[in-house]
Amino acid sequence: MQYEERFSDAELGTIIEEGMIYMCACPAQLAEALRKLRELHRYQMRCINQTANDAVVHGAIADSTTQAHALLQDCLDRVLDLEQWDRSTLQMPPHLRQRQLREMLAED
Repeated sequence: MQYEERFSDAELGTIIEEGMIYMCACPAQLAEALRKLRELHRYQMRCINQTANDAVVHGAIADSTTQAHALLQDCLDRVLDLEQWDRSTLQMPPHLRQRQLREMLAED
């Protein structure tokens, strides 16, 4: 499986910010998990050629990370579609923003 980043780091940051502003943590948690997997993958790629054993160990970790990263990207794509996020700006849709505001006001 080929490692692929369908969302830029900046796009993941936007999703996280939207989630924090409107208290909708699920897409933000997926974006944060993708960031962590990217860090792990990049680390493995830096270490992979240090020794023969390292190549096997770090290759195995990188392969698993690639698979997990692809699954979470698929999941984030699906969540953004299901929740009807604006895919060009990655802004949360108005109906979710309003729902969060209603829930906040109901708690008072």
